[in-house]
Amino acid sequence: MTCHKISSTHRHSIDRRTLLKYSAAAGAALSVGLKSPAIAQTRAIKLGYVSPLTGPLAAFAEADNFIIANFEEAAKAGIKVGNATVPVEVVVKDSQSNPNRAAEVAKDLIVQDKVDLMLVASTPETTNPVSTQCEIEEVPCISTVAPWQPWFIGRQANPGGGPPAWKGFNYTYHFFWGLEDVIAVFTNMWSQVATNKSVGGLFPNDGDGNAWGDKVVGFPPVLDKGGYKLTDPGRYQNLTDNFSAQIGAFKSANCEIVTGVVLPPDFTTFWKQALQQGFKPKVASIGKAILFPVAVEALGKDGNNLSSEVWWSPNHPFKSSLTGMSAKDLAAAYQAATKKQWTQPIGFAHALFEVAVDVLKRTPAREPKAIAATIAATNLDTVVGKVQWGGADLPPFAAKNVAKTPLVGGQWRFKDGKYDIVITDNKTAPVIPVGGQMEAIA
Repeated sequence: MTCHKISSTHRHSIDRRTLLKYSAAAGAALSVGLKSPAIAQTRAIKLGYVSPLTGPLAAFAEADNFIIANFEEAAKAGIKVGNATVPVEVVVKDSQSNPNRAAEVAKDLIVQDKVDLMLVASTPETTNPVSTQCEIEEVPCISTVAPWQPWFIGRQANPGGGPPAWKGFNYTYHFFWGLEDVIAVFTNMWSQVATNKSVGGLFPNDGDGNAWGDKVVGFPPVLDKGGYKLTDPGRYQNLTDNFSAQIGAFKSANCEIVTGVVLPPDFTTFWKQALQQGFKPKVASIGKAILFPVAVEALGKDGNNLSSEVWWSPNHPFKSSLTGMSAKDLAAAYQAATKKQWTQPIGFAHALFEVAVDVLKRTPAREPKAIAATIAATNLDTVVGKVQWGGADLPPFAAKNVAKTPLVGGQWRFKDGKYDIVITDNKTAPVIPVGGQMEAIA
């Protein structure tokens, strides 16, 4: 298998012994439907993969090298497509955390590299422009790691027009959770702590922030219905260096809860300035920014009891369709290979390749419409849960293109010199066990 690998600048060191051990399991699992005869005469299937390897969203791509290296090793014998065994090539591009760059590299993958299937992850800044480019060029695309509303509504010609104006997509498919899920998780966690229900909202001027703060589909109507009072100082620009206006507004409203969807460096700035200015809420549930141990560690002990949504963890009771490895085993393999703590995107990056292999094995022809139709018919148990498009718990306008995965809530706890997340609420996904109760920020 010939592969375009991530440049050495962006690679994380991987212990080869651990890699081979992991890959052996993968290879054994993939052997069903795989053969190793000469395959040189058959054009390789090309998978395009776009993620933010650099820039402020790079934490989302931290596990990419590990996941891709293991997929390459597992799929080196090729994939059985129909009666042919076909080699697989992965072409990796860096969005640089920039939407314009994401669109550019997607175009390159389509026009120059001629990928058969595009894979993309890590927030609307990357998923949306790549998906949109694929839809324009009629190239099948599977995306993840962005709530479905920013992905679906944010790509509409008339996002404010409501469902009558929104149209589904023919080539682009997405799996993740939705705003309704994260709102439920956050409010469920908040109900465990005695507060005055005054909430401060941190919503940036980007796809996530505009969706989370939207007065129709975002947090405001749900919080209002639940008896919460939201203080929203308005949209701010990403990578700002001064949150005094927001902090002042939250102090004036006596906010005991802070929520929002914030870039990791922005939340570090906000939290340090908030504490310096004497603002310390009882609860801070923040999307995006504190999903990763490294982001919480940047706050020192001031990160204790910060809370976030949890989309994947070693305690999730799912296993890989590629390797048979449990979530716990996958996290352990990553930690052993990289000497880094597990991180949530591991599961979803792995699941992208799970779904890709499943689709390619089932597709009747290597033709865009056939591949897209095969994606739509997916019903696969993965390391992040079931991935099935057209399912329940979605509005009719989105059901064709969106598959929902489970979401729970957790809180970062500092213990034995490091942070780890404790799942504190599972009402939205009871199959995932809790590890403790919510605690107020001391």
